[in-house]
Amino acid sequence: MLATSLPAAATTAAPPASRLLADYAHTRWNGLQGAPRDVLKFAQTQDGWLWMATQAGLYRFDGVAFERMDSVQGHHLLSSNVLGLLAASDGRFFVGYRFGGISLFAHGAMHNFGEAEGLPTGIVMSITEGPDGSVWAATGGGLAVLRQGAARFDRVGTESGLPPGIARQVLFSPSGRMWVSVIGGIYYRDPGQQRFTRSWPLLDLMGMAESPDGTLWGGDGVNRYYRVYAEAPRGRAAPVAELDGNGMFFDRSGAMWLLKSHGLELRRGDWRAAPGAGQQLTTDNGISGPLPQTYFEDREGTVWIGTSTGLDRLRRNRIHTLPVAAPFDHPAMAPLAGGGMLVGDGSQNQTLHATAQGSLTKIFGRPYSASYTTADGALWMADSTEIRRMEGNRAAWRIALPKRDATAQALVVDSEGRPWISLMRDGLHRLEGGAWQRNGGLAALPAQRDALAMTLAVDDGGNVWAGYLRNRIARIDRRDHVRLFTDADGLELGNVQALRPDGPRLWAGGEFGLALLDAGKVFHIAGKGGNAFRGISGIVRTGAGELWLHGADGAIRIAAADVARVLKDPSWQVPFERFDGLDGLLGSAEQVHPLPSLAQDSGGRLWFATVSDIATIDPAAIPRNGHAPPVQIRAVQSNGRNYPVLPGVVLPRGSSDLQLAFTALSLAMPERVRFRYRLQGVDRDWQDADGRRSAFYTNLPPGSYRFDVSAANEDGVWNNEGASVHITIPPLFTQTPWFVALLAMAGALLLWGMYVLRVRHLTARMHDRLQVRLRERARIARGLHDTLLQSVQSLIMFFDRQAQALPCDMQERKKIEQTLELADQLMIEGRDYIMELRSGDAPGDLVSVLTDYGSVLLHERLHTSVQGHPRALQPHVHSEVHAIAREALFNAARHAQAARVELALEYGPDCFTLHIQDNGCGLARDVARTHSRPGHFGLVGMRERATAIGAAFTVNSMPDQGTAIRLSLDARLAYVERRGAWLARFLPGRGRAGAAPCGIEE
Repeated sequence: MLATSLPAAATTAAPPASRLLADYAHTRWNGLQGAPRDVLKFAQTQDGWLWMATQAGLYRFDGVAFERMDSVQGHHLLSSNVLGLLAASDGRFFVGYRFGGISLFAHGAMHNFGEAEGLPTGIVMSITEGPDGSVWAATGGGLAVLRQGAARFDRVGTESGLPPGIARQVLFSPSGRMWVSVIGGIYYRDPGQQRFTRSWPLLDLMGMAESPDGTLWGGDGVNRYYRVYAEAPRGRAAPVAELDGNGMFFDRSGAMWLLKSHGLELRRGDWRAAPGAGQQLTTDNGISGPLPQTYFEDREGTVWIGTSTGLDRLRRNRIHTLPVAAPFDHPAMAPLAGGGMLVGDGSQNQTLHATAQGSLTKIFGRPYSASYTTADGALWMADSTEIRRMEGNRAAWRIALPKRDATAQALVVDSEGRPWISLMRDGLHRLEGGAWQRNGGLAALPAQRDALAMTLAVDDGGNVWAGYLRNRIARIDRRDHVRLFTDADGLELGNVQALRPDGPRLWAGGEFGLALLDAGKVFHIAGKGGNAFRGISGIVRTGAGELWLHGADGAIRIAAADVARVLKDPSWQVPFERFDGLDGLLGSAEQVHPLPSLAQDSGGRLWFATVSDIATIDPAAIPRNGHAPPVQIRAVQSNGRNYPVLPGVVLPRGSSDLQLAFTALSLAMPERVRFRYRLQGVDRDWQDADGRRSAFYTNLPPGSYRFDVSAANEDGVWNNEGASVHITIPPLFTQTPWFVALLAMAGALLLWGMYVLRVRHLTARMHDRLQVRLRERARIARGLHDTLLQSVQSLIMFFDRQAQALPCDMQERKKIEQTLELADQLMIEGRDYIMELRSGDAPGDLVSVLTDYGSVLLHERLHTSVQGHPRALQPHVHSEVHAIAREALFNAARHAQAARVELALEYGPDCFTLHIQDNGCGLARDVARTHSRPGHFGLVGMRERATAIGAAFTVNSMPDQGTAIRLSLDARLAYVERRGAWLARFLPGRGRAGAAPCGIEE
């Protein structure tokens, strides 16, 4: 805690403050911003909309955009010239028309009141809600009341004590007393009374306002306000107007607002005392227009003023700027133990004592530019000529600067009591033994004359820290050891402008951001979202643990819990809160001189210095907005067409784009309202609107969606309920599953057709190639038959004639006859081979090929039968079946000595069967059982061929009882086209596991 007290120099009060409403941020709208003109009344409905009554229509405002409303809740207004407005506490909304009549809107319904519903005729001046929920209408035809639950108004007649004629305003006191302004004066009645009594003064007073102390004020409608009493004062003194104005209102804090023809005034405390110029808003300093005529304070405490050409918003600032007659010129700040701040003001060449209440007292006739307070509370100050150490009310010690008429940039006193001072254009100096030494005689410090130490600090360990231009920080310990931090150590601050020791650590701020030096390492601190803290020239760590920064983008607050976390993990992007012009901090932090630009006084209040202003805030009592903003979805649009915002919106078939507009009704600081939204079915998580109040989606498929949006106010209070709307996009026929199924079926049929055509094409090509082969084999067979065999036959006939000419008992004849027998056998075998060549292998005509082959071998002994419609077999199946059948027929012809051979082919839907049976001599038992005979491989080959194609193969034979050969193959393996076969797997007994193919028992 500082122990420095204020010097007892002669003081003079600073000139009156002239800053416009220093405690408020003012925003105005007029015709240039599309605002309504001649705003007569305000109201705020439960959903948060601000409504304005004008002669040109009813408007509503969300803090960003104005909307002229020709209808409310889907119902058209009776007239565009509205005057009376009431947003009742139960959610009902009343609109009164200038030419008579009231419309009530509630829960999507509209009810109109006119003369038939008991409402007096004429202009609706005002509509007021009573403590019991009744609604009072002051009209040109008198006063009327709509009781709770009633369907019509009841007129208040002369029997109540009120005179006939125009009623202007109704006001209810906290005590329950009812005041009514009618033509001729103000009347009142207390709870339980039936009749009204006229109040004093007996003047035709119009507008009424009640102050927090219970005083009722009445205006004459011209420019004067009187105190109103229930009874005339003793002595009946003539009434005296105490205040000037044509409108009076009191805000929730009890402050008085007076509306005048040229502007408004804010008065606190003694209302009769004229306000300073800084508490007036006029046409000369920025009000939206002349003739301010209505006042309204919304639920967030924001003040709204309606004028003849627009409207004004006055929001209480969180940061308060000191009101001064003339702006400061690069002010320096030093905290004082007694409270407040010592301010060095170059513009007036003086040093002032400033308090948080805004008072300024002159202390010295020249400004200081650098200061330092030691641990024992001694204040050191440096101006352009000397350094002074203050003790109480006097300068206990002083010494001239190392250079005359220099500008002191920074000042500290080390643990040994030695001052260090940085001078612009003359470098760093230390006072040693009564003499100044450049850089304290330390060669390791930057030695260039332009090596300006922008800021100096001393930590708890007695180390002196110096922050330089061009990204350098030096640490000088008690033994004069120097450690220089540069970009080689990871420092990236640019010009170093602020140093703040924090226990064993050091916070450093510069033009490019914030750094933490801990244990000899440099860590750069980034804000959430990768935000860099630019131009930091002031750093304070409060007693509550918060870290405050003052930089080029305003003031930054980092909560204590977040500071603790970032100290443990400097790579974490720390959340922060920014305070800028919207909060009352209009200027930017000083970047060169004097520094630091942020200080904390003995009471914990923070002070911010800009180029021309000083502003303050109490970090322990920051005004907060606890109202979660109501959220509304304003519009749903698709393909350029707007749709009513209902709980469920059905878009036309084939819609693919969607645009939704939304808003949040936070009127105090709409610039800082944050939105997040998501379209369920599209967005996996919440999307940040990034300042926008709309969302866009394209290429949406048909389906049902839900759009959710929520918002937070400037203090991060979220409306988690938000708003939502269900969106349905019906599909076109081409987007339905049926269409997809039809496409799939069509595709499958197309593929099947292409497959069938391909198979047929390949089959035809194979058939053509086989025919070519058969023709070639037939040609070779003819050549062999016509040449070789006929030649051999001629030779045999020749040798036979020669043998016949020899005697029968000659040995040579016997040898020739033996040779001729052998030649006959060769001829038979040659014919067999020629028959083989001519038999062919036609895959498309198995029945005819086998019949032709068997007929050549067996002639009339062969009997052929076919069951079912012949179908094309798979090429490899055809080849193997053909080979098996030829071998069986050849064996029957060669070895069976059978009188009858039966060839049967069955083309069944489930199975293809080949059956060849003869009535010949049969096979030996062991041959029939093993399907093999030494030196013969016909039966073995047939079985191997059958196995290769997955067919069942059986041979049944007994000696002298003939032989039966049977081959059976499943239709799925046999046929090229498996028509109907797919049904077989679903039929009883079809395709069971373990069943023999085609029902053949092996």
